[in-house]
Amino acid sequence: MSEAFIAFVRSEDQVLLMQRSDEIGDLPGAWDGIYGAGDPSDLDSIAGRIEECTGLESGSLTYVRSGAARGLAFGKTSDTAARFVEVTPILFLCEKGDVSPKTIYKNSEWVDPGRIGEKEYSVPQLGELYGDVASYLYILKTSIGQEQNVAKEIRARLSGTGSLEDVQNEIFSVLQPHHMKGYVFVEASAKHHVEKLIGRTGMSTTPMKNCRKVLDGESPLETVLPYLEPKAATAGIEEGCIVEITGGAFRGQSARVARVTESKEEVTVELYDALVPVALTVRADQVRVTQRVE
Repeated sequence: MSEAFIAFVRSEDQVLLMQRSDEIGDLPGAWDGIYGAGDPSDLDSIAGRIEECTGLESGSLTYVRSGAARGLAFGKTSDTAARFVEVTPILFLCEKGDVSPKTIYKNSEWVDPGRIGEKEYSVPQLGELYGDVASYLYILKTSIGQEQNVAKEIRARLSGTGSLEDVQNEIFSVLQPHHMKGYVFVEASAKHHVEKLIGRTGMSTTPMKNCRKVLDGESPLETVLPYLEPKAATAGIEEGCIVEITGGAFRGQSARVARVTESKEEVTVELYDALVPVALTVRADQVRVTQRVE
């Protein structure tokens, strides 16, 4: 039975990390979740431990899930051997609030999950423990124009049987934004599961056609999410911009933007070559900005 736990508290797209005090015997100064000794199934006690260490009210915490226990090495020094402790990772959600580090902790920081691995000194397997109860976003490099086919093949592999059954519960979603060329996003608990899925590790899975590799590291959500959110067709178009009409009867002609109607995703333009200024309303996705307003 597990002897201890590490609780992770997540708020929206960030997770709370705590830094251990320099005065404690086990891993002084290391970044951690919220560590505690005791029964990992006693959620009330764990919530109380989180409040004790962080100041976040236990009543504001929502339990999500627990992972399998891992054996972690603690207490190793030049004079003593390490002792192994069975530690269970646990995930809670809460509204982000001010944190007051107490007990064995001296500092705290809300971080993007993709940046957990950037901490120079942390509790052993901290990133893996978080992945056991949460997920990371990984980026696949694909052939240009084959993004949709790669996403379909991934979904087909996840719905089948055989050598990939053991990773099906470790892959949570596949994202293929239509406006991004050459990339597919996969949400998973660890990189090696994604590599096995596309056949880039071991010999049991056929390498996936048109999918080159998994980019190194976990992708920070803060840098990826803006690319996943669909943009309005009028984004970047302002009154006074010079545009080229790319569709319809006036395709190829230049015009000046007179008005932008964001609610309808339309623009009203005046053709350059017209003898008499004529206002023409076209869809925003049928114009391309060639010169922006100073």
